Amino acid sequence: MTHRTSPLHAEHVALGATLTDFAGWQMPLRYTSDIAEHTAVREAAGLFDLSHMGEIAVVGPQAARALDHALVGNLSALGVDRARYTMLCQPDGAVIDDVVVYRLAPERFVVVANASNVEVVLAELTERAAGFDARVIDMSPDTALIAVQGPRSLEIVSLVAPGQEEVLAGMRYYAGATVRVLGVDAYVSRTGYTGEDGFELYVPHSLAADLWRTLLDVGASRGLVPAGLAARDSLRLEAGMPLYGNEIDRTTTPFEAGLGRIVRLDKTDDDGAPLDFVGRAALEGRKGAQPARVLVGLQGLGRRAARSGYPVLASTQPGAVEVGAVTSGAPSPTLGYPIALAYVTPEVSAEGTELGVDVRGRAEPFRVVPYPFYRRPEQ
Repeated sequence: MTHRTSPLHAEHVALGATLTDFAGWQMPLRYTSDIAEHTAVREAAGLFDLSHMGEIAVVGPQAARALDHALVGNLSALGVDRARYTMLCQPDGAVIDDVVVYRLAPERFVVVANASNVEVVLAELTERAAGFDARVIDMSPDTALIAVQGPRSLEIVSLVAPGQEEVLAGMRYYAGATVRVLGVDAYVSRTGYTGEDGFELYVPHSLAADLWRTLLDVGASRGLVPAGLAARDSLRLEAGMPLYGNEIDRTTTPFEAGLGRIVRLDKTDDDGAPLDFVGRAALEGRKGAQPARVLVGLQGLGRRAARSGYPVLASTQPGAVEVGAVTSGAPSPTLGYPIALAYVTPEVSAEGTELGVDVRGRAEPFRVVPYPFYRRPEQ
């Protein structure tokens, strides 16, 4: 199999990263140890290469309306230099991909898609925008994405954007701005996938390696370390953030995943009538209905971790009936005990319910708890 490589591939190799296949890309799994990289992000900062993500521009006089039709969110209401988490759904309401949409100008948006779904999101957006005065442009081949995440991220990013400190410090969560970074215009947003404060920097491929090396250089004395996919996964799990292919997929609606709040059934067209969007009828029917399964957080009461796909049982007793399945699970480096997300039947989804998880043939005790499991101290 031929794998795609990031514009930072040579940097990862030079740092001795362990590389892994991820959605057809060769990406760093870790540089030193999963726990060390995870802990650095919680205590100082981590540097992530996210260049495998897709960036798709939607531009034109009716770009906002095209996205209102294509996605479940109300993108017409999104302010310039703000971002929104939303979803691209099928007509039956199931999730094709979860995306973040940025509004860079009144008639210019950028949709950031998961690496495994870039081609399908591009195709769906192109088809769904066809009836509008809007163009869909794949920016992915020319765009690198670098993230700095952790409590010292503002301090570190400010060092590569001299004179822009006030802009960065005043930037709200899920906001962005065009910032001069190493003398080049870059789009910088206060977003991330770790549960920490952080910034994501969208830059041309030609700037990526210089920016990566400079960030490592200025950040080293401030605790910044390069971090791979393994740390990113454990960080997002502690923060209770869904992963496409685990918590959400083409068999899952936003309501089942506990994300019904992002489905904007109240958006209207220019005449004030309810606005039709792909999946609206199906999602309208799901709202308020009892789902067949519910996404819950699980806290391990022992030391053995649950992993994706492990069966959830009604108890730890022999012969206990299966009531669900784990979608993501791992030992929590921050909390010191196993955590997991799982879909279970509604009758066992109440907080405090004690369940079992079949961990390689042995029923281990877990308790239903709220998630996110971790919130950064200032939240």
